[in-house]
Amino acid sequence: MRYVIIGTGAAGITAADEIRRLKKDAEILMISADSQVHSRCMLHKYLSHERTAEELDFTEEGFFEKKRITLVRKKAVSIDTEAKTVVLESGEQIAYDKLLIATGAQSFIPPVGDLRKADNVSGLRHLSDAQKIDNMIKDKEHILVIGSGLVGLDAAYGLLEQGKKITVVEMAFQILPVQLDADAAREYQERFEKAGVQFRLGCKVQETLCGTDGNICGVVLDSGERIDCDFVIAATGVRPADEFLKDSGIACERGIGTDSRMETNVKDVYAAGDVTGLSGIWPNAMKQGRIAARNMCGGNETYTDMFAEKNTINFFGLVTLCLGAILPQEGDEVLTEEDRYNYRRAILRDGKLRGILLQGDISNSGIWQYIIKEQIYVGGIGKNIFKLSFADFYDTGERGKYVWKA
Repeated sequence: MRYVIIGTGAAGITAADEIRRLKKDAEILMISADSQVHSRCMLHKYLSHERTAEELDFTEEGFFEKKRITLVRKKAVSIDTEAKTVVLESGEQIAYDKLLIATGAQSFIPPVGDLRKADNVSGLRHLSDAQKIDNMIKDKEHILVIGSGLVGLDAAYGLLEQGKKITVVEMAFQILPVQLDADAAREYQERFEKAGVQFRLGCKVQETLCGTDGNICGVVLDSGERIDCDFVIAATGVRPADEFLKDSGIACERGIGTDSRMETNVKDVYAAGDVTGLSGIWPNAMKQGRIAARNMCGGNETYTDMFAEKNTINFFGLVTLCLGAILPQEGDEVLTEEDRYNYRRAILRDGKLRGILLQGDISNSGIWQYIIKEQIYVGGIGKNIFKLSFADFYDTGERGKYVWKA
């Protein structure tokens, strides 16, 4: 039996490891265009020169040799699901019995002016992106970051260590608009500004200005303001890396479609990680890869993780944890509590906790994950919801289920 995995990110590596655990003698082959395995979560550490490229590798030393996994460092350009082969850029065809697609996602560069044409523009999704940025900004001073989500702020945070002058442009009226509310976001904005970062919020890039070399030397915002820059980092979202699946018969719509077993509409073809569009969270990608691997090996497990939104943010020593729903819906009850060192916000819907944000002290967060996951009713409990602990519940003895002590 030959297991083929396209992609060496969190989902792919986890799947390969699990397949080897379950199938000691199976043939496992991994395909990747990346020069090496790396954690995309740590790319800002490369930009800050805190880590080398080799130190971004999250696998154990000698992983492929120890696990007896063949690694093919070439790009997959198409899949023939009838012949059950993966076609590489070299023209070589690799046959498979079971296939996992774990190609992740690509940076989305907005079609504004020459952002997609100029050489001094890059996303920050792969090691090759970080290496390009690092090489091209050695003698540059002004960096423009478009987008203030986690990737954009990671880039700014890393480049601060190189003493660069950074301007961040964001369409929303706050930074981290997908992850945080305005109050929690303000705490980070103040810290970034104190470090020298300038923000332009509630506006967007409308026009690019290029020099004689074709590179961008400035942009014009929809407010009319011109911002000069030497390099542009586009942190404006991602798109699943599924472009090579055209004409394969594998269903793709905002990512590869899968059932709860992580199998696609094509038999023996599975998908996991960012390419599915299910979640951009590292632990979820690993879980999807593990479940896909077990099912590829004959198991029957399902992926039911409801925490599509689960982020831990840490800039300037300030930690924030977000679980479940980030933004409230009409009719939701929003509870907040803050003191000198902490800010907390809970979203309740029909008496059940839908989301929690903890900024500052995030200890004992396991109780919140349990309450949200198990959909425990906490409406009208007569106690400060932010003071709850497992001591407020009792174990029913039924598969570890806990019930609120009335």
